Amino acid sequence: MTISDYASLVVDAGEYSGRNDVAHLFPRFLGLAELKLNRVLRVSEMEHKAIIAVVDGEAPLPPDFVEARQVLSASGLPIRAVALQQLAINAQGGDGAGPPHGYAIVGNRITVRPAGDHGLTMTYYRKIPPLSPANPTNWLLEKAADVYLYALVEEIAVWERDAGKAGAAKELKLMALSGLKTSDERARWGDAQMTVGGATP
Repeated sequence: MTISDYASLVVDAGEYSGRNDVAHLFPRFLGLAELKLNRVLRVSEMEHKAIIAVVDGEAPLPPDFVEARQVLSASGLPIRAVALQQLAINAQGGDGAGPPHGYAIVGNRITVRPAGDHGLTMTYYRKIPPLSPANPTNWLLEKAADVYLYALVEEIAVWERDAGKAGAAKELKLMALSGLKTSDERARWGDAQMTVGGATP
């Protein structure tokens, strides 16, 4: 049976784990699995672009934000990420005017200096859209259902306190994630060749 949606994932996870009696706990297992996947997975399907309206040097991050990939000023110039302390030191040496030269992520907000009102364009990794009966599929389930399957079997085994089963499921999950990342890198770069900068001898 092909895993194509939430319902079929529930069935297969129960069969693979040998626990068809835990369907009522499935939302808990799924939430934990997605939480862990959001920590480690960074592929092109997670990338999203958003306009960030900065007011007086700060702005809330998008609610599905995981990690910044690129931040551009209103003129399209890249802004670099710096440590919050360094951002404050750099700001003390300027007159507080002009386009932002650095940013830091603080909690669920972005802080830029010089402080002021700015329009930024952020490309960021966003969270995997959570599966649920109301949202029965997403890009990850369509592209790599095995990642979801083994992640869920692992959570069921952890709940059972079965270290052996959890370890085996985790190994299968990591193999599936490795395959997904390799596929993503090939799609991004194809047969691109690495070039080395600097003067040619």
